[in-house]
Amino acid sequence: MEKTLLILDDDNALRRTLARSMEMRGFSVDMAATVAEARSLIDASAPSYAVLDLKLEDGNGLEIVTLLQSVNPSCRIVMLTGFGNIATAVAAVKAGALDYLPKPANPDEIERALIQIEGQPPQPPEDPMSADRVRWEHIQRVFEQCDRNVSETARRLKMHRRTLQRILAKHAPRG
Repeated sequence: MEKTLLILDDDNALRRTLARSMEMRGFSVDMAATVAEARSLIDASAPSYAVLDLKLEDGNGLEIVTLLQSVNPSCRIVMLTGFGNIATAVAAVKAGALDYLPKPANPDEIERALIQIEGQPPQPPEDPMSADRVRWEHIQRVFEQCDRNVSETARRLKMHRRTLQRILAKHAPRG
């Protein structure tokens, strides 16, 4: 299979860094920052692989999953997102994505997800996040979804507001 890769992400630094890493792994990379840019790249030449962000300024990465599956059903797609939840993960996989990775995902994880053998479960990460880091990431995600409102975040997480404030004041745990 030709190793053409589309990277769709509105984070310029992440998109460029990931593109360089994937080029070093033998992929020919096209980059897009918006759904519209991705559509025009796909119209010109459908890729064999795609790494798509879920939330974008002009739409949703799931639209591109559907488009890629209609243009190239063998395209291997991995979704990346900082706003993951079970419902969107299920929607991405039903639409045709192979895997759904939370940001920040490293290039090794992304490559493993892209080239995994069909029908086999993905390999467990070699260096998974610690339980403390997973908890911290979840709290940060809910905090952002609540528009950085501490009281509303505390209510949704069923924790005392002051406890949440102390957690938010600390730096992210390692690993």
